Amino acid sequence: MKTCEIVVPCHFGLEAITKKEIIDLGYDITEVTDGRVSFTGDADAIARANVFLRTTERILLKVGSFHAETFEELFQATKALPWEEYIPKDGSFWVTKASSIKSKLFSTRDIQSVMKKAMVVRLGEYYGVSSFEEHGAKYPIRVFALKDEFMVCLDTSGESLHKRGYRLKQGLAPITETLAAALIMLSGWRDDRPFVDPMCGSGTFPIEAAMMAAHIAPGMDRAFTSEAWTNLIDRKLWYNAVEEANDLVDRHLLETGYNAFDKKVDIQGYDIDPEVIQVARENAERAGVDKLVHLQVRDVADMSHGGKHGYIITNPPYGERIEDKRNLPMLYTELREAYQSLDPSWNMHIITAWEDAVKYLGRADRNRKIYNGMMKTYFYSYDGWKRARRMDDAKTGALRPAGKDRSGRMQRK
Repeated sequence: MKTCEIVVPCHFGLEAITKKEIIDLGYDITEVTDGRVSFTGDADAIARANVFLRTTERILLKVGSFHAETFEELFQATKALPWEEYIPKDGSFWVTKASSIKSKLFSTRDIQSVMKKAMVVRLGEYYGVSSFEEHGAKYPIRVFALKDEFMVCLDTSGESLHKRGYRLKQGLAPITETLAAALIMLSGWRDDRPFVDPMCGSGTFPIEAAMMAAHIAPGMDRAFTSEAWTNLIDRKLWYNAVEEANDLVDRHLLETGYNAFDKKVDIQGYDIDPEVIQVARENAERAGVDKLVHLQVRDVADMSHGGKHGYIITNPPYGERIEDKRNLPMLYTELREAYQSLDPSWNMHIITAWEDAVKYLGRADRNRKIYNGMMKTYFYSYDGWKRARRMDDAKTGALRPAGKDRSGRMQRK
């Protein structure tokens, strides 16, 4: 396959994290837009991206883009794309999903139907047939329309990449594996620092942290739709990607719990529900990190840890689906008090959709808006070094040098 443009959807607000992942994988970024990062690559890049990227839902191969305001324009523009370069005569093809935002063509069902007809005409003319049995490999197409500009892609992943294969069971309101991985990366956690999720549910945060620590690629044990695209991607490229992933796994860490610097990796998850902790243990075992993650039944109010420079990363209830909002003030207050009982060097990062969270958690050092699907959430960060400095200042009564606030006025810190 020649070099092409590969499109990687990601969570709104976390584009920089996905961008860094792609750069670390060795590829050049071509564009970053809201909820999407694009880069150039070949068939090998498609295989490696599916196996290694942690923060995206799927890997898309861009077929083309065009402007269309009428269904006739949509038909002709779709027909003009070189479908025969991607889809063989026996291929099964359809528009699996279309999205339309601020476009004159807003009926996604009609968009899907018109584009399918245009593809049949183009491929029929090329292969000299009037109909297709479509009994071969599957070639699902995804279409994105924004202000009458259409982007057409082949979905190389199939099932969403958040489905790593380890979470067969889950709690009532789980966070996706891809979002959990992105937030861990955003937090700045490293495997030489303690990690605690005091409301871990089915264990997604601790398991993703452990997989990162052990360099376990998220897609090394699952299948992808484009593995059957032998006309585009040689099978050996998939074998090479998985072999590369296997070579990178830190088996010493998985067996001993100690990293390359001979430091014990400390990853813990708590939950008050014994049944959900059992689910988390089963998930950790399937992920291959059960010896690396310590999971136990414990109330958030009983959270304790004797270490320093640790990280709390958690997804507490926020009353939309599983908790009555009347219970949330006490829960968030207990979380704040548990955090305050730890060494001042600890950091805390919380994702929640509850608008009143900071009333009970206290003012955050940073707040980032992140869209979890269509739901707006907040990622609150509490920095340990700032907390420790504030506590030192309170003890000594020290005033720090004057600086400027956001309005430009001088103030004491």
